[in-house]
Amino acid sequence: MNKAAALLNLAEETLGLTLPIRLRAWDGSEAGAPGAPVVVIRNKRALRHVIWKPGELGVARAYVQGDLDIEGDLGEGLRTMWAAVRDARAADGSAGRPKIGPKQVAKAAALAVRLGAIGRRPPAPAAESNLTGELHSKERDQAAISHHYDLSNDFYELILDPNMAYSSGFHVTPEMSLEEAQTAKLHLICRKLGLEPGMRMVDIGSGWGSLTLFAAEHYGVHVTGVTLSSEQRDYVMKKAAERGLEDRVEVSLRHFRDLRESGVNDNGIDAIASIEMGEHVGDKEYVVFTESIHRYLRPGGRVLIQQMSRSNDAVGDRPGGGPFIETYIAPDMHMKPLAKTIGLIADAGLEIRDVQAMREHYPQTVAGWADNLKNNWSTAVALIGEENARVWRLYLVGGALAFEENRMGVDQILAVKPSANGVAGMPTSPLAWLA
Repeated sequence: MNKAAALLNLAEETLGLTLPIRLRAWDGSEAGAPGAPVVVIRNKRALRHVIWKPGELGVARAYVQGDLDIEGDLGEGLRTMWAAVRDARAADGSAGRPKIGPKQVAKAAALAVRLGAIGRRPPAPAAESNLTGELHSKERDQAAISHHYDLSNDFYELILDPNMAYSSGFHVTPEMSLEEAQTAKLHLICRKLGLEPGMRMVDIGSGWGSLTLFAAEHYGVHVTGVTLSSEQRDYVMKKAAERGLEDRVEVSLRHFRDLRESGVNDNGIDAIASIEMGEHVGDKEYVVFTESIHRYLRPGGRVLIQQMSRSNDAVGDRPGGGPFIETYIAPDMHMKPLAKTIGLIADAGLEIRDVQAMREHYPQTVAGWADNLKNNWSTAVALIGEENARVWRLYLVGGALAFEENRMGVDQILAVKPSANGVAGMPTSPLAWLA
């Protein structure tokens, strides 16, 4: 029996489409289109992963553990697959969606028996998150952030630019390096917020301090960073000391709901930034998030929120981005359509003044991170282990494609808290911050 042909036929029947791949089984048998991306099933454990957890998560587990791979360019392979799914769904709305009924289960089980692949459920990769407790409680939010961001500061230094900016850059020209694009993004945020020496700023979800340190050093503001990651807090404070910024930078290891405990007073903040942190707040909790921002800002104070989004259709399906992202990268994440986010910000009493779409910038940013991972693969494996390194390779390639193909977006939303008589104190033209 040609094992590869049998497996490919079952997969195509289950998905209801012809797969644009060539499949190679563990015995060396092959089937599928000549010259197409080659999917390699290295051993029978890959099948057990998919049998016990059909769909994206089972395939991801097999990939993360090295039981399944794609020869050549992983991005091109995934791009080819997505194109085939889109074309099939355009012709038949049910195509490309797994049809896992009793008939398919029986066929899969029978084939697994013939292939000798029946066995116990394989253990899930250690890289998976395992959160407990009430959704978006302070304790669970901290565990979710720790799962991803406390992986290894050394690893993130390996992947990110020298600013340690873990968000979309601003590629003014395609030729910009990763560092240049991130620096341009930081300047853009600071200009939009109208930062001037002596102002007080809060950076909610401050990460490794890219904006916190940049605003303090280049714009002379006093910044309170907010994070739930002790690794990030310690990193930022160390960098602040090295740069002589201790008098202008502090990092609060608190939930954004508890900022008053760190000396953030109502109506006392000149500027607030939240750079790709709002996705982690949750749907119901977002009202508390925007109302807190409004309460902390002084009249005339500005807020800039850079946030990822998903379309209405995508949110209805998987608001967190899908089983792989939700299990390995950002558990409990909830991305909203841009229009909903704008509405929630406005409902809190903040006046929307500018929205800048940056979707096309993200694939360029991610390409820089992916190049860093590829060029430093052995070091990355030594730092975080091969499973985690494979998680990151799949995450970066898949994430770039999601933005490239408009399944995800990212936007900068600038808003102001007007005074009681409506004074905003904003420039009359966005040229003030684009110059």
